[in-house]
Amino acid sequence: MSEESDMEKAIKETSILEEYSINWTQKLGAGISGPVRVCVKKSTQERFALKILLDRPKARNEVRLHMMCATHPNIVQIIEVFANSVQFPHESSPRARLLIVMEMMEGGELFHRISQHRHFTEKQASQVTKQIALALQHCHLLNIAHRDLKPENLLFKDNSLDAPVKLCDFGFAKIDQGDLMTPQFTPYYVAPQSCDLWSLGVIIYVMLCGYPPFYSKHHSRTIPKDMRRKIMTGSFEFPEEEWSQISEMAKDVVRKLLKVKPEERLTIEGVLDHPWLNSTEALDNVLPSAQLMMDKAVVAGIQQAHAEQLANMRIQDLKVSLKPLHSVNNPILRKRKLLGTKPKDSVYIHDHENGAEDSNVALEKLRDVIAQCILPQAGKGENEDEKLNEVMQEAWKYNRECKLLRDTLQSFSWNGRGFTDKVDRLKLAEIVKQVIEEQTTSHESQ
Repeated sequence: MSEESDMEKAIKETSILEEYSINWTQKLGAGISGPVRVCVKKSTQERFALKILLDRPKARNEVRLHMMCATHPNIVQIIEVFANSVQFPHESSPRARLLIVMEMMEGGELFHRISQHRHFTEKQASQVTKQIALALQHCHLLNIAHRDLKPENLLFKDNSLDAPVKLCDFGFAKIDQGDLMTPQFTPYYVAPQSCDLWSLGVIIYVMLCGYPPFYSKHHSRTIPKDMRRKIMTGSFEFPEEEWSQISEMAKDVVRKLLKVKPEERLTIEGVLDHPWLNSTEALDNVLPSAQLMMDKAVVAGIQQAHAEQLANMRIQDLKVSLKPLHSVNNPILRKRKLLGTKPKDSVYIHDHENGAEDSNVALEKLRDVIAQCILPQAGKGENEDEKLNEVMQEAWKYNRECKLLRDTLQSFSWNGRGFTDKVDRLKLAEIVKQVIEEQTTSHESQ
């Protein structure tokens, strides 16, 4: 736990405004936790990026994992972190937040950069891939899976031709404890790092041709309804029109990364050793991707499709462990024993405001919300939105004391009975997953 204590010591509690001026209106982009702003160090007038998170254990964990990885030249550096109370205009009172000062990345996101290159070559794609792979290798050697490797999280340092590309946003990163199981709880172990390798395969594919690997046969280049099935079966092709000039080495690395079974994918070392990343050939063929990426709608579609699959992978990675009954000291359980009632094994008991309830019920209600977000189901005469409102009401009933859930529902315009605005279901599923993890962790520490 030394990294954790070192990180805690490194967090400053003095006001950030003593050292930095913050431009609250200029936003550099939106991460999963909110917009990134610009700040200027008063003593040097140097510009930095400022990320602001609610000060929760999950946010501190994000900072810790990012700090552990940030020594690598292809990972965005953290300069310093402040723990301050901040009140935004829509809030009635200040809230404890972490303010993370990071190096400024002036060169923009990966696909935007490619779109500005009139002559983006296969050699350049190979060099970019090598830098991303080196960043991932550094994380993986520390047993850290990034789990959100997507083009928006790959930024160029500046606008020069040889600017390094760097990985950012560790909001979904986690340390691989070696105890994760697959969703079906099969006995073999699959490392969460395999998610990063699948993502890398998709990013290479898109860099080379300009559209995602699991697109529709009609070449619409919008997100097809059958994309999920194609991903599950590994159904992708190398259409002649765009791929005829692309090397067999490039196709080989893509094939070996987009394997359906995670354990069959290349390791990050396998990627770095691959001939395509180490080729002495010129590979100066101009790729079709730059032209396609000039269309912002195409890029937005690619990013949405990729983000959806990443979210599905992370949700499948959900692991909730419950305390066995014999280790829980709770009056309700003692009463049941006296009455001879046998509750199910592997149950938490937690005192709620409205009486004690088995917390496995509370967790099940939250899982129902995730299921409804990912695979919507509705009964006869009921639409999907009504069903989501119904399962959310049930989850809220059993988890009212959870501050993260309360804040989430407020941000999603929940009025106690339903959502008044359109809901980003995948984003909701992601946060409910975080609620489950937070609830489980808090129970285990009791």
